[in-house]
Amino acid sequence: MLLPGVIWYIIYKYIPMAGIVIAFKDYSILDGIFGSPWAHPWYGDFVQFFQSPYFAELMRNTLLISLYKLVFGMVPPLILALLIHECTIGWYKRLVQSLTYMPHFLSWVIIYGILIAFLSQSSGLLNHWLVELGGQSIPFMTSTHWFRGLLVSSDIWQSMGWGAIMYLAAMASIDPAIYEAARVDGASRLRVIWHITLPGIRSVIVLLFILRLGSIMDAGFDQIYILYNPQVYAVADIIDTWVFRTGLQQLNFSLATAVGLFKSAIGLILVLGSNRLARRWGEGIW
Repeated sequence: MLLPGVIWYIIYKYIPMAGIVIAFKDYSILDGIFGSPWAHPWYGDFVQFFQSPYFAELMRNTLLISLYKLVFGMVPPLILALLIHECTIGWYKRLVQSLTYMPHFLSWVIIYGILIAFLSQSSGLLNHWLVELGGQSIPFMTSTHWFRGLLVSSDIWQSMGWGAIMYLAAMASIDPAIYEAARVDGASRLRVIWHITLPGIRSVIVLLFILRLGSIMDAGFDQIYILYNPQVYAVADIIDTWVFRTGLQQLNFSLATAVGLFKSAIGLILVLGSNRLARRWGEGIW
């Protein structure tokens, strides 16, 4: 039963890792990966990226957007899962769960259209209301003051319901007898949540935190590439979008691979470090 999954990982995950050597070569499509000559010096593309005038800005934007999504994006799915778990009306629970995880299946192109319909400075519904109330329209999509908040809030809305499913699955594994004993002892709902539900899913919370921390260098290429524009490059241009413009559009595959390897190394260090820290608290992936 494991064989199909193992074969899939070997073909699509492990074999492509041989392409890492592109980061150390003057890659040419005609010569191929192994036929292309080695770069002199081998770290030339890394130096080119580190010495880029945009390096500090790219790192700052990538880390800030990722941290905002990590900090503000972990709690809403947990709260939603707790509310659904405590709901006693079956049909209402199923309805809320279905409505909240549906945005996960929407592409960012569709979400961009929804945001334009509501937040466009010229024709957005929200700005139309603000003007009618005597205020001024706000450039949500083109303002450096609002754009990061727009990225984080839209990401939370899109992923909150899907993230709650994992917490609900963990809550379902808690022994119902523990809840019954707590109610017999007179514990309130808040006490039950604090002393039974949250400790019961602590391992899942730590696991998701470690996994998200490991991808902190991935601020969300699809979302940002579709939503951003040159007016907000200063606060929204991340490593992935820069690599796409300067590496892939200009066919500089060596530079794109070098930056990808740099990101992967940072992610590996963060995963190992956070897992080691979590093990001190009695949790961890391994």
